[in-house]
Amino acid sequence: MRTSNPVLSRLGQAAERERSTGYGPYGPPAGQPGYGQPYPSGPGFPAAAPAVQPMTIDDVVVKTVTLLGITGVSAVAAWNLIPQSLLGAAWIGAAVVGLVLGFIISFSRMANPALVVAYAVVEGAFVGLVSKFFQEIAGYQGIVLQAVIATFGVFFLMAFLYRARVIRATPKFQRGMIAVMGGLFAVMLINLVLSLFGVHTGLRDNGALGIIFSIVCIVVASLSFILSFNEIEEGVRMGLPQRYSWTAAFGILVSLIWLYIEILRLLSFLQGDD
Repeated sequence: MRTSNPVLSRLGQAAERERSTGYGPYGPPAGQPGYGQPYPSGPGFPAAAPAVQPMTIDDVVVKTVTLLGITGVSAVAAWNLIPQSLLGAAWIGAAVVGLVLGFIISFSRMANPALVVAYAVVEGAFVGLVSKFFQEIAGYQGIVLQAVIATFGVFFLMAFLYRARVIRATPKFQRGMIAVMGGLFAVMLINLVLSLFGVHTGLRDNGALGIIFSIVCIVVASLSFILSFNEIEEGVRMGLPQRYSWTAAFGILVSLIWLYIEILRLLSFLQGDD
């Protein structure tokens, strides 16, 4: 099982080892005596180890919908329960915790459903607080609904383009996307640090530079779905264990939240010019 994605390669090798440790209902692994025969049972024979269930597209869909539901409930709760006086502190706290959890999940070699669910809860609070700020405090009426519709519209468009093979996740595309996303993250982090010291670059202001940067982020966030779709397709083909559907759903959730925040920001810029 070969793939251009080194992470998937390692996970695929781990899946092979897991399958080889359990005989399941059809005897020992390939190449060993008795392969293809029902595993003997009864007195004197050890119990057969349970076979590892492979991940399917349906597993990923169910986990993604579950995470979106958790994120939505958390967003609504944060919007209604956190008072305006604590909005800034809660917003920053949720952003920091979500970032830490995201790094842990991304760099972990094992799928951890509990961490993924925790990420959905924290990011839901972050999304709810950001949305409340733009619509109720900044006064951009209807901006949240517009951003939600645009976000899912882009998601389904990218799913269609990937399904139709209009956009392919070639090795060159994957390397380019990883480099661009890493560069954007570095730029946003540097911009954040500079803003803490009173230096404003204009990347996040309502101006030509801010609008252009938001559009670039929206395009990159949209294309990141192609990476997620490809990883899911490759993971299913390679027979990754079922629990990795949580990791696949996590990747989609990250892109959806990033895209939503960027669209929300862009819409605020455009409404501010009216």
